[in-house]
Amino acid sequence: MSNYTVESCKVESADRVVLHTRLFKPREDAGRADDGGGGLGVVLVHPYTVLGGCQALLRGIASELAGRGLLAVTFDMRGAGKSTGRPSLTGFAEVKDVIAVCKWACDNLSLRRILLVGSSAGAPIAGSAVDQIEQVVGYVSIGYPFGMISSILFGRHHKSILQSPKPKFFIMGTRDGFTSVKQLENKLSGAAGRVEKHLIEGAGHFQMEGPAFDAQMVSIILEFIASL
Repeated sequence: MSNYTVESCKVESADRVVLHTRLFKPREDAGRADDGGGGLGVVLVHPYTVLGGCQALLRGIASELAGRGLLAVTFDMRGAGKSTGRPSLTGFAEVKDVIAVCKWACDNLSLRRILLVGSSAGAPIAGSAVDQIEQVVGYVSIGYPFGMISSILFGRHHKSILQSPKPKFFIMGTRDGFTSVKQLENKLSGAAGRVEKHLIEGAGHFQMEGPAFDAQMVSIILEFIASL
């Protein structure tokens, strides 16, 4: 028997887009991870919808977190999966989706604190929501697209997370095709507050979206949570 359950629900954004959402809940008798003080859940934001990104890409991380005793939430942003609406090219409309899901989770799941995790294009989208949600206490990026070409689409998101005073952790492969290690370090050098990074040697951008890295991502996330 699995030590977590999965439930589906619908969350409505501020502009009435209906978001298909999944809750990965630890069973009551399951062991609990150290959540840094209690009442914390993890909301995960999937990669770029325009290129086929959807919440299914984060199922492995979410299920592993729930199996370790943490509530995890995934959702399809507008225009992905079973969610209504249309995706935007720059991800600014999707920031409303992140805010809606986080607020719903706090109101309906008794969460007092949220760790926001964004993968690929989901990282800048989540980063723009961090300071708009009081309950968000930390942020983890998996493959943030800081590079020159991707900045054409997502560059206007950079300032929000880099200037946020909240703790942030950036995970990136050393062979990421969208952001070089030097570009990442240059961006983080001027960031506010607590900033950490973890480089995965030899990993490419899309590799880290695959299941081979799920366990490693969860270990990093849990260590970060314990330090909050």
